[in-house]
Amino acid sequence: MNQKKQKIKRYKEIRGAGGLLILNRFICILMFGIVISIFSQKGYTQSVEIFIDPSLEYQEIEGFGASDAWRTQFVGKNWPEEKKNRIAELLFSQEEDGQGNPKGIGLSLWRFYISAGTTEQAEASGIPNEWRRGESFIDENGNYNWDKQEGQQWFLKKAKDAGVEKFLAFSNAAPVFWSKNNKGWNSLPNKSLNLKRKYYEDYADFMVQFLVHFQEEGFAFDYLSPINEPQWDWEKASQEGTPANNENIADLVYLLNVKISQKELDTKILIPEAADLRFLYSDSGKPIRGNQIENFFGTSEYATTNIKDLKNLKNTVSGHSYFTSWPVDSLISIRQQLHNKLTENDLDYWQSEFCILERNDDIGGGGSRDLGINTALYVARVIHADLTLAHAKSWQWWTAISNADFKDGLIYLDTGVEGDLYNLDSLKYDGEFHDSKLLWAIGNYSRFIRPGMLRISTKLDNGLSTREQYDDLLVSAYKDPKNINLVLVAINYSDKVKAITFNEDQVLFLNSYETSKDKNLQLKQFTGNHLNVNPKSIVTLTGKLIIP
Repeated sequence: MNQKKQKIKRYKEIRGAGGLLILNRFICILMFGIVISIFSQKGYTQSVEIFIDPSLEYQEIEGFGASDAWRTQFVGKNWPEEKKNRIAELLFSQEEDGQGNPKGIGLSLWRFYISAGTTEQAEASGIPNEWRRGESFIDENGNYNWDKQEGQQWFLKKAKDAGVEKFLAFSNAAPVFWSKNNKGWNSLPNKSLNLKRKYYEDYADFMVQFLVHFQEEGFAFDYLSPINEPQWDWEKASQEGTPANNENIADLVYLLNVKISQKELDTKILIPEAADLRFLYSDSGKPIRGNQIENFFGTSEYATTNIKDLKNLKNTVSGHSYFTSWPVDSLISIRQQLHNKLTENDLDYWQSEFCILERNDDIGGGGSRDLGINTALYVARVIHADLTLAHAKSWQWWTAISNADFKDGLIYLDTGVEGDLYNLDSLKYDGEFHDSKLLWAIGNYSRFIRPGMLRISTKLDNGLSTREQYDDLLVSAYKDPKNINLVLVAINYSDKVKAITFNEDQVLFLNSYETSKDKNLQLKQFTGNHLNVNPKSIVTLTGKLIIP
């Protein structure tokens, strides 16, 4: 009875102030509370209040991205214009259709692969799948051909035209004619950089010349990543790649730093693209290739590899979330340990590559593509962990397009012919393409959380521990410091509806975008600070902060 009197008193205060909009909001919230109470008693929903504190700020977001490796080389070069334009729209567009639904996921970062020349070697490369080879812009005589990688350049242009904000160039291996074994992969017992010592400077020159050329063409690359997953041995001829120890990386970065300064470029070098997050803060069985935070950015104990003061090196460590997403206890604890180490050394963090590799109880392993919601939910949970536990400033998926029966793509290609879906020869020129729920789930973040936004504090009153929340409801919120725009992403991992409400004195949400079994970022407009989040769904809310 006392609660009822308080609500009536509040109603009269609002009416007396003449605040029609506020009154409507109050009535909606009051009615919603009654409905939720009834539903909760019958077991239809679970009600959760979310407390958003815009004053408690965390990391600044620098972009959500994916890479062009390797499938864009054929799609961008050979596929029919209508099909490849739609693929580009799905990846890059920030536009809406006639009903207000996003046409694409609006990636804000695009990774361009600088290949090592295994395509020119053909079968002699040792890599049997030509979709996993790549052309080189330079030949053995030092001649450049900037018409190479035509398909990738097509997607690069489309990304820029669509308004993608950030661009990163990355290399997995040096041009094959400079390598120790004349291959784009490593067949040698010595697990160091597969590059002859006398060609270190040539390799650095090549990468910087790449940056200069594309800047002259109007494509300034913000970042250069010269090393990829140096902890793996890359002894299998399945793709381009090379191991590297920490000393190799430091030597190469020193050269790149000098040459970038000489060319007066603004590009920042990003390292080390660790193959597993644990290599960043521990040896993890690879003493000369692990403990990379300490080696590159730490104390004088590692003076030979400490490069933290180099002008053109970004004060950020990049790592890959492979093999750290299951079990959920490890998903949480590994990122907490990583964040502690980053904080000790005053460093930022990027999660720069991920797809499904390890087996887990939720979706199995990487084999067998999944266009449905289960993989999308699993990856959304990883994104949430990287953003909220490790404080990642950027999150990037491995490859935008896949032609494999594997959980490694956002958009999948096949022939459309049952029994011959993955004919690699015919797929070079045409085929069918399919957007996945994973594409749209990443869009729940990338389309709305733009570079420059700040993650802010959210707290749930559901009484669950951190571990329990990862099987239930996960939320994170972001604000634009230039205006009052607000974004919240909610992941309902459970099989029950979650009725969420907010601290209405500080936030007002106007639109929701749901990705679920039968929805792809589907718009729903609403008034008030409450929403039912459907089971097995990812929902993005957009709205405003209320300024007192």
